[in-house]
Amino acid sequence: MTKQRTTDLEKMNEQEAARFLTGLLSRLDPEEEYDARHPEDYVMEMPQSGERFRGRENLRMMQEAYPTTQPPSVRLRRVLVREGLWVVEGVSYYGDRRASDVVMISELRDGRMWRDRWYFAEPFEAPEWRARWVERMGRDAFETRPSGY
Repeated sequence: MTKQRTTDLEKMNEQEAARFLTGLLSRLDPEEEYDARHPEDYVMEMPQSGERFRGRENLRMMQEAYPTTQPPSVRLRRVLVREGLWVVEGVSYYGDRRASDVVMISELRDGRMWRDRWYFAEPFEAPEWRARWVERMGRDAFETRPSGY
């Protein structure tokens, strides 16, 4: 079992939350994540696949059984912190291959993550018919984090 965490996630500002999540999501270590989750009633949902994981122990067991030697990692773009709520934008990678854009909505309670919802979106080509109204950003526009992270 991991050592007891003393940091109250609800007291973090955006920069502190971004640093915390950068470490957590770059490693996706089940043991490291375990203590950040609420002990009694943690829930993680992925609406696109219709999955709901109830309990931090259940999610840890799934992570430990992940069928690859290199689990995915998440690179942050932005973190918004509000009372009891983190909204996280990032890019999910599987090995050296970019997987998808990801948004995580994390509700906090008692200083820990209580409910997480992860939304994944695959990149797509913008239709040419609307090109006159938009500024092309390029996919690399989102690959760097804002200053302060």
